[in-house]
Amino acid sequence: MNMDFAGHSLDMTRCHVMGVLNVTPDSFSDGGHFSRLDSALAHAHRLVAEGAAIIDVGGESTRPGARPVSVQEELDRVCPVVEAIRAEINVVISVDTSTPEVMGESKRLGAGMINDVRALQREGALEAAVTSGLPVCLMHMQGKPDTMQSYPRYSSVVREVTGFLMERVRVVERAGIDATRLLLDPGFGFGKTLGHNLELLKALGQMRALGYPLLVGMSRKSMLGEITGREVSERLPASLAVATIAAIKGASIIRVHDVRETVDVIKVVSAMEESDV
Repeated sequence: MNMDFAGHSLDMTRCHVMGVLNVTPDSFSDGGHFSRLDSALAHAHRLVAEGAAIIDVGGESTRPGARPVSVQEELDRVCPVVEAIRAEINVVISVDTSTPEVMGESKRLGAGMINDVRALQREGALEAAVTSGLPVCLMHMQGKPDTMQSYPRYSSVVREVTGFLMERVRVVERAGIDATRLLLDPGFGFGKTLGHNLELLKALGQMRALGYPLLVGMSRKSMLGEITGREVSERLPASLAVATIAAIKGASIIRVHDVRETVDVIKVVSAMEESDV
């Protein structure tokens, strides 16, 4: 199944790597590294050279405790980067945003995808996504970014996450977004304990069977720190382990900081799956 990202077609039956480009001062892993336009554009070139099929540009940190960002501040961070990437690099540009104004302006400047951690629940976001005509990723999050890790609880995390996502699918399809434009993200680390995250990881194949491409993001996250005892900068091996599992279980897009290494993982998984030996 091919999905059109503003003129770029990607086969969603295969696994693609999405490179993270945070243009924020306070993201958990790389905050402040790419807040200048020249450094952001240089990093985008590097991500594509390493094999990223998609670049995910984010201007609002969603880590626990992150300060709120005004609409204008997010526009000022994201839009120049989207415009610059579009002018210089032939790649799908995803915008990691919940803000309708950012969705609309990013689309105008050449973005090909909306990646919304709030699943189009912010006021005006659903209408902006419908108007954009772009593919949209709907993510599950329990609570809000500043409180989501305070006391996450579920009677059945897989059932509740799946139920939420399918309800959002029904809402956005009724609003006019076709099923062929939708991706789903279980939201690893967004209002989940380590146990919840591991349950969702085990159930990825079950979630893929719902019929929608899956986007997953576990790169360098605290769940990996809990398992390994490693600091953020030392979580590459663990990040590659969960990327491997996600690829085997059918994820269509894996969102990562370390593109070159993850591309190699996907090549190995693909070679295994395509082997007729």
